[in-house]
Amino acid sequence: MGEMDSILNSIPSSEQPPDDEGAKDTYLQLVPAVDQSVRLLFALANIVGGEASLTQLTKEVGISKSKGLAILNTLRSSGLVARDDRTKNYQLGPNVLLLSRALINNTDLARSATPYLDEVAAATGCSTHLAVVSGQTVFVVARRHAPGGTYMAIDIGHRYPLTWGAHGRAYLASLPPEEFERRLTQSSILQAGETDRDGVDRETLREQVEEARRLGYGRSLGTTWSGLNAVSAALLAETPDMSGDRRAAGFLVAVGSFSPEQAHEFGLLVVDAASRMSQNLGPLLRAVNLHFPLSRPLLS
Repeated sequence: MGEMDSILNSIPSSEQPPDDEGAKDTYLQLVPAVDQSVRLLFALANIVGGEASLTQLTKEVGISKSKGLAILNTLRSSGLVARDDRTKNYQLGPNVLLLSRALINNTDLARSATPYLDEVAAATGCSTHLAVVSGQTVFVVARRHAPGGTYMAIDIGHRYPLTWGAHGRAYLASLPPEEFERRLTQSSILQAGETDRDGVDRETLREQVEEARRLGYGRSLGTTWSGLNAVSAALLAETPDMSGDRRAAGFLVAVGSFSPEQAHEFGLLVVDAASRMSQNLGPLLRAVNLHFPLSRPLLS
């Protein structure tokens, strides 16, 4: 039985096309406008800064401006895309968040991660969350707060740059040296976080990443959230070719008012929990990373 027959056999008979010659080929063809719409959404999700012009988007997708404008207007009408009237740039709309939250709320990964987040939150008094890689961003899929501990208003569905803060240092430390050097040439990598708009210089960042390699976790001491510190460790998943290569597909993050002296103790706790999560939740983590709706997959 061929691959196409296998696909069709998985479709209820009431939904299958007539058994005419060529009908199966027609049934399985991509619809160009839908494909272009999806690629426009992916392009927006991967743009550093979160917004882009019509020219940027149509060039990325490889379609004309007139076709791109028509598709973007259609997506705007459903709330999947928004347009800034001042800059004329486009960004993902609020209804993308609704779709994403629906996926996250029903995925086994969020439920399975909860005991680990509870464990770290209880041991540290920190607000903890699990974020998965989505293109050049991370996307929060689960969070927990310690009773009486630090409360961070990071909601499920919140998304922020991949290279920010503690998790950004953990991510960069997980890269092969040559890939890290390539990323280091990108200007966007130097933005450290919300409270550090001026960013960091390359040598400082290099030192922080080397430190994260030695420690096994990344840390941010007051530079990402005002008055708070953070530690983070990467969750690793195998790449699709199953060659044994493992890449960072998500991050366990603990944020709190702990002292810099406590950072190492809490960092080691996060490393231990992240290691167990990688081992026990690997297939779930990899599945969410590969099929996440906001971006092309990292693990490809």
